Amino acid sequence: MDDEEYKEKYVNLRILKSVQEYLKSGGESQTAIFPIRVPDDLLYQVVKQHGTESVDKLIHRIFEMGLKIWSETLYQEVFGSQENLEDFIKLVKKRTKK
Repeated sequence: MDDEEYKEKYVNLRILKSVQEYLKSGGESQTAIFPIRVPDDLLYQVVKQHGTESVDKLIHRIFEMGLKIWSETLYQEVFGSQENLEDFIKLVKKRTKK
């Protein structure tokens, strides 16, 4: 594996790790990015039925679901299997010790 491929996989490993930690924390994060685009009628109907707090929870839940699906796809594209991931982690540890 050349340096460029190693660096790319390492960055993706860090991304996947941060997503994993975020999902384990229940979505607790200090960073918020706006705006999020959603269908107007979705917001209107949810507010009408359940109130504004429900909209926040719904949008966050949709985000978490999308993040999970996206990270699973990234994992498959970059590592493909648990064995490949474990091999790469061993390589990272080996390079870090040097």
